[in-house]
Amino acid sequence: MALSNIRKTGIVGAGTMGLGIAQISASAGFTTLLYDINKGSLENAEKQIIKNLEKGMEKGKVTKEQKESTLANLTFSSGFSDLKADFIIEAIVEQLDVKQKLFASLEEQNSQDCIFASNTSSIPITQIGAGLEHPERMIGMHFFNPAHIMKLVEVISGAATSHEVAELTKALAEKLGKVPVMAKDSPGFVVNRVARQYYVESLKVLEEGVADVQTIDRLLQSAGFKMGPFALMDLIGVDTNFSVTTSMFQAFHQDGKFRPSRIQQQKVDAGHHGRKSGKGFYDYE
Repeated sequence: MALSNIRKTGIVGAGTMGLGIAQISASAGFTTLLYDINKGSLENAEKQIIKNLEKGMEKGKVTKEQKESTLANLTFSSGFSDLKADFIIEAIVEQLDVKQKLFASLEEQNSQDCIFASNTSSIPITQIGAGLEHPERMIGMHFFNPAHIMKLVEVISGAATSHEVAELTKALAEKLGKVPVMAKDSPGFVVNRVARQYYVESLKVLEEGVADVQTIDRLLQSAGFKMGPFALMDLIGVDTNFSVTTSMFQAFHQDGKFRPSRIQQQKVDAGHHGRKSGKGFYDYE
């Protein structure tokens, strides 16, 4: 399949990442379907996409015509049977069995030319595609939050992923205005494997009472980081960040350097998921 053959994309999951990916896909001229089982999530996603576009217009980065064409290219659905496209990107929970079940169902109702991509932050692509009849069409396409702004995209080939699919995914990322980096299949890939210690070590410092959240953030910002680890976890989602750390801890056979934090676990249990919930390590209410 050539890039010109990709006319329709399907995005699974209308959360923060899914809606951002849907927005840039529609902005790039692709007919885009955003699917979520929860109709409320779809309604919120549509509102957020409009808000993103209007903010872009205020900054002079998006024209009125671009806003209108983006919205015209977007459709929203909670009907799974509608998920038929040339290229489908999953952006759901970081659970291997859930992703495997999803792609198996998608493979059943799509053509043999359809390419399946996962936005997973940490789960090996080889494992996700292991149960498919055509695992050569399974690839990782990892965007970064906020997806409509951040330029980097990791393109990850599993053990069975074909070279043609990898090159096509790279070309698609470029068409979406992104900077693709080709990576091999490993837990956390490149960015999350390196960045994990930014969060984990900061949480250990907090656990040991060496400094408080605000101080740690200020110190690391003064060292050159754009955001401190706790402010960044709140932006990403404390629950999402915790899920990725947990996944990598298991994938690396309980290596201590990836041990999830009890403090972060408590935040998740309390529903303090960061900006999206109004409270995380900081209070946004």
